[in-house]
Amino acid sequence: MSDNISRSSGAHPALRTSTFPCMRCGLTVTLLGPGGERRNHCPSCLHSRHTLDQAEGGGSDCQGRMSPLSIAVSRTGEWALVHRCTRCRELALHPVCGDDNQLILMRLAVRPLAEPPFPLEVFGEL
Repeated sequence: MSDNISRSSGAHPALRTSTFPCMRCGLTVTLLGPGGERRNHCPSCLHSRHTLDQAEGGGSDCQGRMSPLSIAVSRTGEWALVHRCTRCRELALHPVCGDDNQLILMRLAVRPLAEPPFPLEVFGEL
């Protein structure tokens, strides 16, 4: 955590005050999260803008809305949002920030258990 604080204190002043409007809900979002990490999604609705094309390794001209699809957890236990572009359908991982909407994060995390791809009656037959 102290690493995040040191990064935020050393951040360029423009980054500390930079904002962007959410494409979905219109919230004005600060570019830096509470721990000093760079944010690319709305902490309220978790949507983002497609600005980096992973396949090409550079800037994307798509600019579509990135919808939160799921949660991925790294081996170190860090959570990341799995986003899918509503325009070009590309998938991307974005780190979760400390002030992200916890209710939406939990809904995304439990969705595979709440909506399994098979009938639950199968367990009665085992």
